[in-house]
Amino acid sequence: MSVSAFGHQRTAVGLAAAPNEATTMVTVLYRRNWLAIPALALAGTAGWLLMPGFAKAPEPDLMLNLAVASPPEDGTITEIQPTQPANVTETVDLDRVRLSRQSFRRGGMGSQALLTFTVRNANAYDIKDLELLCAFRSRDGRYTTERRKLVAETVAMKSRKAFPMTLVGHVNIRASKAKCSVVTASRA
Repeated sequence: MSVSAFGHQRTAVGLAAAPNEATTMVTVLYRRNWLAIPALALAGTAGWLLMPGFAKAPEPDLMLNLAVASPPEDGTITEIQPTQPANVTETVDLDRVRLSRQSFRRGGMGSQALLTFTVRNANAYDIKDLELLCAFRSRDGRYTTERRKLVAETVAMKSRKAFPMTLVGHVNIRASKAKCSVVTASRA
């Protein structure tokens, strides 16, 4: 007769029970691992956070430096005219910019809206940076989601440009129809 790791004597009947002992040993090891792995992860995270590289010295208070302007010696005060900013964008006549051929379909896992549309520019100048406002609604007519999309493209004067499969953003899964309009645009 032999003695097993658990102190049981192995007989002819006991040898048939050996697979149960192996299963028990594996179960005990799995239980120990399930307890040891989170404990090691917690200890590693705590040690990483307490490293001296992460301990920062407090930043000194910001000093406010004041400069005092003194009047000119001759006593004359000149008036300074404000200047116009150099990069003021001119307004675009949005009545002459419209969207046509709008179609909506889903992408990704069904929650992303892909919009195919054409922009028609009837103005006498190029336009760029179109901002679209899209409203998505469900079959029963309720609007469920609104999204804004900035299209950073240039549309030439008196022309049209198609934008196929443009990602507008995530929408409600119940949305089945989309209606978009141009909110803003700037001159190119």
